[in-house]
Amino acid sequence: MDTGKIIEKEGLLALLPHREGMLLLSRILDYDPDRHTLRAEYDITRDCLFYDPAIDGIPSWISFECMAQGMAAAIGIENRMPGLGLILSVSNMVISRPVLKAGTTLSIAVTEDVRMNSVFTYTGEMSLGESLAAKAKFTVYTLEDQSAFEKEGYELSLQLGPH
Repeated sequence: MDTGKIIEKEGLLALLPHREGMLLLSRILDYDPDRHTLRAEYDITRDCLFYDPAIDGIPSWISFECMAQGMAAAIGIENRMPGLGLILSVSNMVISRPVLKAGTTLSIAVTEDVRMNSVFTYTGEMSLGESLAAKAKFTVYTLEDQSAFEKEGYELSLQLGPH
């Protein structure tokens, strides 16, 4: 993928196995294959699966999944296909706001820090305007052979491309 090229919904659907309500990226703004960084956005709407009318937005813990989908998209772009992966750990998670309001757009940035065979570490950051909304460090394992999980019917929350 060229840096600076915007990927909208149809392109996202080719990179991520998430569909409709669980798709928490609206667009990818750019991806740098040399630095392994990705910038994306998510438009929070009242149609979001996690929208809560009592708070007119989504709970901030959803930021975890937004950043995870950013990582999945980065790996999907690199491998040109979605696949299955597991988040092994999340550390240094900081959430700066209790609610992410409807009608706002989240900026999501992920950076690959370390790659060791099928294990990756990423730093994820999410902001609203100039204000940091959340950040965390993730350790991810990508599966080469997905058949064991598919046969057993396991459901995993994060989908990543095989490496």
